[in-house]
Order: sequence, then structure tokens, then C-alpha cells
Amino acid sequence: MPKIPNVNLDTVLELLRIKTPALIGVDITSSAVKLVELRELPQKTGIVLEGYSIAPLPKDAVSDGNINNLDAVAESLQLAWRNLGSRVKNVSLALPSAAVTSKKILLPAGMTEDDLEFQVESEANQYIPFPLEEVNLDFQVIGASPNNPEEVEVLIAASRKANVEDRVATAQVAGLNAMVMDVETYASERAFELVCAQLPNNAHDKCVALVDIGTNTTTVNVLRNGESLYIRDQQVGGGQLTRQVEAMFGLSEEEAEAAKRTNDLPDNYERDVLGPFRENMVMEIYRLLQIFFTSTQYSEVDYIVLAGGCAVLPGLDDAVANKTQVVTMVANPFALMTLSDKIKARQLQVDAPALMVACGLALRRFD
Repeated sequence: MPKIPNVNLDTVLELLRIKTPALIGVDITSSAVKLVELRELPQKTGIVLEGYSIAPLPKDAVSDGNINNLDAVAESLQLAWRNLGSRVKNVSLALPSAAVTSKKILLPAGMTEDDLEFQVESEANQYIPFPLEEVNLDFQVIGASPNNPEEVEVLIAASRKANVEDRVATAQVAGLNAMVMDVETYASERAFELVCAQLPNNAHDKCVALVDIGTNTTTVNVLRNGESLYIRDQQVGGGQLTRQVEAMFGLSEEEAEAAKRTNDLPDNYERDVLGPFRENMVMEIYRLLQIFFTSTQYSEVDYIVLAGGCAVLPGLDDAVANKTQVVTMVANPFALMTLSDKIKARQLQVDAPALMVACGLALRRFD
């Protein structure tokens, strides 16, 4: 009998182990569809930004998180996927936070999966304002209760089936497979961890205000050690600047958006439009932080991180820092990643703050 050679069993098992399926993060906003694809370096030594793509949406195709024109959104999603140049068809999507009811509950530790599911459904009846047959319900065990080792914290999340089905159908019409349904806030917080890794000592025991300036809404989410302390929305965003540019210079919405991105506007744009808008945005952020101070035990934040499409407005980060006297940075969750050859680093600096949710959704492939 021939002698069996020495074999590294760990290597063999690695070959047999089922790989995590590739997944593209898809963020559907009121103005655009945004895609991010990530992959892991060998031996989990880092993450590569394989590619990203942004495709605009027709006006009112999505409003208040609701898909009003499924075919139009699917068409933009398909265009974004083609521009991404990926073969991956599995996608991770997210629901807007307003469409999701979530609640942390405490349950006995050591329960079986079936018992846990039964208990969650029983508890959910108390918190969800709809019959259970009308909602998609899911839960996640967060970990041991900090006050009682015999209990675990469980996060319950539920949304009406129509909200989930619209996004799944959009992916299907675009020729893609919806594999994960997340919540925008949780996806953003997942990407936010990559931003915190760029701060001193990973911002440990520090309060960091994540300010996401979207098209119609600005959201302030103050986090400490990965836990959200305070979330508040204000109905102000980059759409107001676009409308002001339209009115001042007689442009269409598409022309105004393009001119904003390229800064191809008359000399009085800074004085008459951008300057006043920037000042108003700074005051809104300052006011939202003051509400945080008066409604919690905290009296300061240590860092401010600007995200969303308006985060890269010229001078906004400096203006926020001057007003609040807090170190302010523009979010780039890809700063510590390896970039594939097809990524243009300079353009990524402009686009990265608006890709927080899509990045967080792409990270789900590593769960």
C-alpha cells in the first residue's frame, strides 16, 4: 500500500467549505439607484472595492421610500448593473427606516431556534400595529443582556409585505435576485464602522454624529461604540439647492444637477445660492445637535461625519466645524480598502459619501 503523504487538513477543509455567495449592495433612494460590489482579499486580509455605479431616477419614481413607478426603477437598476460590469446577480436591498417597526426585547438564554421564533412572534403582537399575516417579520439575537446573563437581547424588525414585495419585484424585473432585505439605518451604521476605523482609537467611547444629507431629508444619528443614542430627521436636503439653481439660472432639474456636480455655474452662484444654502444647512445641523444635548445625558459630540450627496458641497465641512467647534470629516467608507483598477480615485472621493447605505448592504456578503 503506498504511503499516504502528510496533508494540511485545514487546507483541504477550506477547499470543501461552502463559500459566501457574492452579493451586490443596492440602495434605492428618491433620486438614484446606487450599487456597490465588494470582495475579500485572500486570508481575509482586507476588502476590495470591486466597483460601484450610480443611475439617476425619474422624478417621483420613488417618494418617501415608496416605489411609485416599478418599471422606471427597475430600468434604472438594470442600467446601473450594466454599468457596474459585474456578473453577480444576487443583490442586497434595504427598506427605509420609516417603513420598519423595530424593537429590542429580552428573552431567556439557551432557547432553541424554534422556541425563539415562536416567542418572537408572540412578543411581536404587542409592538407591531398590523396583523402578523400582513407583515414580513424577522429577528436577530444581539447578545447577552448587560444586566442579566440568563437573558439575551433580541432585535425584532417587521415591515408590511407590500414594502418588501415592491423591492423584490423591482430586482426581479431588472433580472436580479433579491437575497437580503435590510434596513437603511442598519446598513449605514455597518458602513459607519469603516469610517470610525479612520478615527483615533476607532472613536472608542466617543460620541460621533453621522449627518446624512439626502435629497429631501437630513438625518442625524449619534453613535457611541456602535450603539445609536439618538436619531432625528429634518425635512431639508440637497433637493432644495437643486430647485434654487433651477429658479436662479433657468435650468431644468437634470441640468441643475449636472451643473452642481461640475460646478459649471455663473460667478454669482457662490454668493447668491450656494453660500446661503450652506449657511442654512449648517444651522440645521447645529440645531439638531442641540436637541440631542437637551434630550440626552450627553452635552457634546467628539466628531461629526458628513454623509450623503451634499456632504461634498464646497466648504460645508469647514463651516460645520467652525459653527460647532467639533472635528468634522466627510465620510468615505472605502478609504482603507483596496481599489480595483476600474475605480477612479478622484471621482470616488466625490461619490463615496452618498454610498454609505449601498456599502453597508454590500458588506452583508461577509456575514
